[in-house]
Amino acid sequence: MHERSSVAELAERLRRELDRYSPGGKLPSSRALVERFRVSPVTVSRALAQLAAEGLVVTRPGAGAFRAQTRTAPAPAGDTSWQEVALSADGAADLVPRSVDASGVLVSLAAPPPGVIEFSGGYLHPSLQPERAMAAALSRAGRRPGAWGRPPTEGLPELREWFARGIGGSFTAAEVLIAAGGQSALTTALRALAPPGAPVLVESPTYPGMLAIARAAGLRPVPVPVDADGVKPALLADAFRATGAPAFVCQPLFQNPTGAVLAPERRGEVLRIAREAGAFVVEDDFVRRLVHEDAGPLPRPLAADDPDGVVVHVCSLTKATSPSFRVSALAARGPVLERLRAIQVVDTFFVPRPLQEAALELVGSPAWPRHLRSVSAELKARRDAMTAALGLHLPELALPHVPSGGYHLWPRLPDGGGGTSQAFGSGGESALTAAALRAGVAITPGRPYFSAEPPAAHIRLSFAAVAGTGEIAEGVRRLRTACDEVLG
Repeated sequence: MHERSSVAELAERLRRELDRYSPGGKLPSSRALVERFRVSPVTVSRALAQLAAEGLVVTRPGAGAFRAQTRTAPAPAGDTSWQEVALSADGAADLVPRSVDASGVLVSLAAPPPGVIEFSGGYLHPSLQPERAMAAALSRAGRRPGAWGRPPTEGLPELREWFARGIGGSFTAAEVLIAAGGQSALTTALRALAPPGAPVLVESPTYPGMLAIARAAGLRPVPVPVDADGVKPALLADAFRATGAPAFVCQPLFQNPTGAVLAPERRGEVLRIAREAGAFVVEDDFVRRLVHEDAGPLPRPLAADDPDGVVVHVCSLTKATSPSFRVSALAARGPVLERLRAIQVVDTFFVPRPLQEAALELVGSPAWPRHLRSVSAELKARRDAMTAALGLHLPELALPHVPSGGYHLWPRLPDGGGGTSQAFGSGGESALTAAALRAGVAITPGRPYFSAEPPAAHIRLSFAAVAGTGEIAEGVRRLRTACDEVLG
């Protein structure tokens, strides 16, 4: 049995038995619990720690575990209704309301109910994560001299150097800041580049977390359409002229959700257009380490071909490791770097040093390239399995682009045109998402990926968060059931 489930099961059994002991009464020793329940000492220790965190048990080093004293009656609930007025009035004068809608982000963070296949996840399944390598790296990091001290606010020099080499070009460690994950780095970048009320150009469609960051900062996301070759330069130039936006946020490599890669002939155009507009390009290079086995050589980051400081570059270790391994880099040239540094220090002080030390240990170990090769092969196999299953069971879903990197597909729902007799109609995304969940598969509707009215209905299907290709095949079969329900 998995260690995590063993801990939860033992904690529940001990919780049920607490009434046998009076408040302050001593529980059996750890050794006795190991022998009685036939579990490891680690499982016993974690189960007791869980009960202690719940206030049910008190542990005393050298003495054992004791039932906690009976809790007093909880205090009556206060009246927080006044906050409705306060929070609404706070943004009354804002040009753009600073509403915080996390629903699009929570879709990829929330675990589906038991038995539901997760086509909505935004992270690698535990079986794909380098859990042993991360555990070993964290253990080694904790023993490094000074590992628990205060790190430089910009980040450990060696880690900044590693990220700078990955970006390429002439980037140096001095132009890199270590941040707590890509979301945090993007938040810092937008706060540095755009004042509240300003427009900011975003790809359409784009990652819902980016739209949430912009709106929470009081910015106005302005969509610029993408196709299979990335953002359309002519439309980008038009958007800069029409809005005077100070920044454009893009994902040039395996864009989320379309999977598009910015075409070679468009890369220089994007930089030129932004430079002529006196604007920045925020490059979210989020899945460079999740390339598929058949991808071939990857284009360099935009930042590597930008000597003039147009690009503010964000990249992260999180997608290729674990959602809890929140270590990323924020890289820029020129005066903007000082503003980025100041905002990050005020917001977070610094990324915890043990995590930075663990990142250094991980990427410097032989296990790191082995992990990347393994994930590359596995993602290709999963992508091919999902593509084949959709072609077999759901041929009415259009899939014009199959990416060679990233972790998801972006099928378009039929609207009745193009000779398709079956159509989902208005509200099709929501209806299909709900029906899919009833059928036992969680999918992501496409609407949250658009900052304005979408041109068509889509769904996003992740193949990274599931256990394997067998689960992919079963998930697509369940999705077929859901489609039949919606289409009648």
